[in-house]
Amino acid sequence: MPLVCLTDYEEYAKEHLSKATWDYYAAGADECCTRDDNLLAYKRIRLRPRILRDVSVSDTRTTVQGTEISFPVGIAPTAFHCLAWHEGEVATARATEALNTCYITSTYSTCSVEEIVAAAPNGYRWFQLYVYRDRKLSEQMVHRVEALGYKALVLTVDVPYTGKRRNDIRNQFKLPPHLKVKNFDGVFQETAAPEEYGIPANTLDPSISWKDIYWLQSITRLPIIIKGILTKEDAELAVEHGVQGIIVSNHGGRQLDGGPASIDALPEIVDTVQGRIEVYVDGGIRTGSDVLKALALGAKCVFIGRPAVWGLAYKGEEGVREVLQILNDEFRLSMALSGCRNVAEINRNLIQFSKL
Repeated sequence: MPLVCLTDYEEYAKEHLSKATWDYYAAGADECCTRDDNLLAYKRIRLRPRILRDVSVSDTRTTVQGTEISFPVGIAPTAFHCLAWHEGEVATARATEALNTCYITSTYSTCSVEEIVAAAPNGYRWFQLYVYRDRKLSEQMVHRVEALGYKALVLTVDVPYTGKRRNDIRNQFKLPPHLKVKNFDGVFQETAAPEEYGIPANTLDPSISWKDIYWLQSITRLPIIIKGILTKEDAELAVEHGVQGIIVSNHGGRQLDGGPASIDALPEIVDTVQGRIEVYVDGGIRTGSDVLKALALGAKCVFIGRPAVWGLAYKGEEGVREVLQILNDEFRLSMALSGCRNVAEINRNLIQFSKL
């Protein structure tokens, strides 16, 4: 049977990945309320289509941080792609290069930033960064990716501590011996500390604060995008601190359980920012109409995490390309059926919230 929607890829991945690997990718924190609400929230949003608008020609192109991409869907930073497919992030990079969209490379990738650039030299890439207790580690990563031509830094700010992912604890999840967090190859060899997701536990710095934005700005010329904002108060602070973008995100429901669905948090952040910087969203996007809803509520672009991994599990680079192409085709169709000929015509008038 052909795989025709992202759910088909999810079912394939669930059947073919090991239980521990599937549980790692699927995990939410605690009772998974926020993870599940990321999906349900899109179903509560209804579209108000306009008709007789001559949609014989449509254009899905947009720009992020001044660079044109073919459609407003990129790959969110997700760790350990080699668990799903032997080529890992190299395959993901090639797929996003082929479809001319944005790939946010994870710090926790199982291929190095150098390998990713070599595999897809013309790809448009941002790099997702954590701040470590050892600031030199973070600083070295920033200088590495800047020299390699990454176009922005995506600072993840919702992980002062790792969320409680129950199945990972039950499974005693560890990277298999043949895989490692390649960007830190050789860095932690001296330590005997217990491991958490491929690096020593307690490496992340829980003291991270707004002043670290200024520190980051002092060591790089790259645009800084903050990932993990869910409130208008923090959106305003982000603008005041001179960042270039916000990704509205709850980390796929993997951090604070009981927080809002990303799409539900998006409107107040867009209203607060008022176009001063770009706003993006991730979490729960499964169809082209989800993409349309997010753009109608003010997102410049959406990013997908788990669906990229499902594509990898199915057929590596080709699978990721298929997942992206399905979203592109569905988005184009949803646009046309709603009366939008291009991305600029998508606005909040398209949206109504379900009374259900």
